[in-house]
Amino acid sequence: MPDFPHIKKNLSNFEMLERALSLKQLQINRLLNITQAINDNLPARVLFDMYNSFLSWEMGIKKMAIYIKEENGEWCCASSIGISDSLLKLDVGGKLTTYTKLLNLTDENHPLFKQFDVVIPVRHKNESIAYTFIGGFDPNEDMYDKVSFITTITNIIAVAIENKRLFKRQLEQEALKREMELAGKMQNMLIPNNLPKNNRYELASIYQPHSTIGGDYFDFIDYDDPRFAFCIADVSGKGAAAALLMSNIQATVRYLINKRIKAEPFIQQLNKSIMDSAQGEKFITFFIGEFNTETNELVYVNAGHNAPVLYTKGTLQTLNKGCTVLGAVDEIPGLEVGRIVLDEEALIVTYTDGLIDLANDAGVYFDEEFLFDFVMKNNDLSAEEFNEHLRNEINSFKGNQGFPDDISVLTCRIFKGGTYIAKPSKNW
Repeated sequence: MPDFPHIKKNLSNFEMLERALSLKQLQINRLLNITQAINDNLPARVLFDMYNSFLSWEMGIKKMAIYIKEENGEWCCASSIGISDSLLKLDVGGKLTTYTKLLNLTDENHPLFKQFDVVIPVRHKNESIAYTFIGGFDPNEDMYDKVSFITTITNIIAVAIENKRLFKRQLEQEALKREMELAGKMQNMLIPNNLPKNNRYELASIYQPHSTIGGDYFDFIDYDDPRFAFCIADVSGKGAAAALLMSNIQATVRYLINKRIKAEPFIQQLNKSIMDSAQGEKFITFFIGEFNTETNELVYVNAGHNAPVLYTKGTLQTLNKGCTVLGAVDEIPGLEVGRIVLDEEALIVTYTDGLIDLANDAGVYFDEEFLFDFVMKNNDLSAEEFNEHLRNEINSFKGNQGFPDDISVLTCRIFKGGTYIAKPSKNW
């Protein structure tokens, strides 16, 4: 039988081509399967398993490691082939970022990365989101063709997983935003809108939260007898936790005031309530004053708060008697109750530290001296007029600067009443 070597050669080439086409078809089918899995929103773990299987079986890859960035910013190996656990546990975060493009690793000395032949960085929106390391190629195989196809599928997988992560974060942020808006509405319900004004006293406020939810609190309580109380507080920190603690403070303050207990046990019980709620993780600065319209006596406690400014009889003084902040220690030491008889008209300005933390374009602060000067110039105004002038002064002072913190101001105007000169009472 005659021998036809050229026919055998053609048959051999045809078989090689057929095998190559079959392999391509398998690769395309697997790529379609992965794309369908992405469209079906399958978990990232399933996608990585499909990626691992594709590289191992269809592409014949002997060594592989793919690194992705977690929520905390750390790089972790999401899947691997043919690499020991001891090498995968190495900290490679600092090294990964040096790879900015597809690179041959022939001269790599790193104990992990020298196991591979090539690194494929994946970037998304100008940020590195994944690195795939490939190794174990046979000397005679078409490395370029394999790397090109692996690059394509790596980009598809990595970008899909990054988009899933971003979408999840967006959903979480939207949910948090809705929760914050709801909490903000609830908090605004705790801030009194209608403050009293009569022939003996007037209260007015300024409330400028730094964000949707603030940590400032102020309130007033009108008794059935001739006394009324007003208070202001600042919870350390911001956001929902501070707002929730603030609502707890309001409920506790009102409960304790209605019990008509004296100043010292009032502060001790309030401190205990805050310690129980915050577990020592947050503290509160707090000021409370009680004024008796018959005796003209102001009784107050300042628990580490910015000292309110009292103007009366042409002079300024600060209301600084009290104790340390609340929520820091189990038992408040050295508590001192302040008592002042106001037999003339008086203006009391209480505020949170967001006011004196306010800076202008030149870096100058709206500090206590600035506030004292403002009080001296505007002490003859009603509480409402005083606050309106102060609000205008704040906006003019800060210029283009924002509000660095919550700002709350509670102003109390005491009108002159009768000729009775009081002796200190023992009510509070």
